[in-house]
Amino acid sequence: MPKTHLRREAEREIGAQRFDITPQGLYLPRLGAMAAGEYFGRVNGGAWAKEGDNLIVTEGFAHMLNVAFGSTPKPAGYYLAIFSGNTAPAPNWTAASFAAVASEIVSMTEGHTGATRPAWTAANTNTGSIDNMATVASLTIATAGTLNVTGAALLTSNQRGGTTGALVSASLYAAARTFQNGDVYELGYRINLTT
Repeated sequence: MPKTHLRREAEREIGAQRFDITPQGLYLPRLGAMAAGEYFGRVNGGAWAKEGDNLIVTEGFAHMLNVAFGSTPKPAGYYLAIFSGNTAPAPNWTAASFAAVASEIVSMTEGHTGATRPAWTAANTNTGSIDNMATVASLTIATAGTLNVTGAALLTSNQRGGTTGALVSASLYAAARTFQNGDVYELGYRINLTT
């Protein structure tokens, strides 16, 4: 299907609310298309583990469509955030609400040492998937005891606790990660579009 035709069809389906938001992603049944993502993590250079599937929120889909097919310019970058809340992401989460509703970890002394959210730097793709696994985000943990991380998110703003830009996706991990001071947590994110 040509790019412009697919764009119009996807916009028409979303505009007509003929889609399902599932735990696996956004499904467009009339197009037979699914958009979904997944987070991966490893600690101190250990083995990679799948942290969990994500929910691409409504704001995230609108952002992707507007950047890829509309007139919205691509943002300066995409950034990963970690959080400590136990609330499962919901389709109506936005960048404006994310930090509060998810309990984003913003402290540099009980969180990670970076002044900003780390960049998600994706490599170009020739497939239906794109990720940052070649250049993963790295967070150095700072804590007086232990730090529990329950999930991660992808946003267009690098400001920790920021409320501008767009929230693309969020994931509540299947199990919380517990970190010690000085641990290096590498975080990867992959988004898949399948038909």
